[in-house]
Amino acid sequence: MTPGLTVLKAHTRPADTMAAFERAIVARGMKVFARIDFAADAEAAGLQLGPTLLTIFGNPKIGTELLQRNQRAGIDLPLKALAWSTPDGHWLSYNEPSFVAERHELDAKAVILKMSQALAGAADEAVNTVPPASDESTIGVRR
Repeated sequence: MTPGLTVLKAHTRPADTMAAFERAIVARGMKVFARIDFAADAEAAGLQLGPTLLTIFGNPKIGTELLQRNQRAGIDLPLKALAWSTPDGHWLSYNEPSFVAERHELDAKAVILKMSQALAGAADEAVNTVPPASDESTIGVRR
C-alpha cells in the first residue's frame, strides 16, 4: 500500500476504464491535458508491457490557486490517474488531493475537499462502468 495513493479494482479493461474516467472528469468541470500509453511506448522501444494508461488532468483555475500558495505543488499538479491490468484484474489509481496538499503544506481545506469529492466520484463512475456486451453472433467468426 502506497500512502496517498487510491487503488480501485475496475470492471473493464484499462482503455474502457480510462475513457469512462475522462468522460467523468470532464463532466465535473476538469480538463484532460494528456494521455500517455505506456504499453505503446514500450512496444515502440522493442519491449513488452501490459495495458497501462496515464491521464493527466485538472482544473486550471483550481490548480493555479494551489500553485499561488506553493509553486512546488506543480510537481504533483496537474493530477494524474493510471489504469492498468494484471493477472488479478483491471485497476485505476490516483493520488489523493489531500496527500498532495499535505506534502506541499497547502492550507486550502475547502478546495482540497471539493477536489477529493469530484475525483472520488469520477473514479467510482469509471471503475463501475459495465463492460461492453459481447456480440455472441460473431464468436468464432473469422474476419
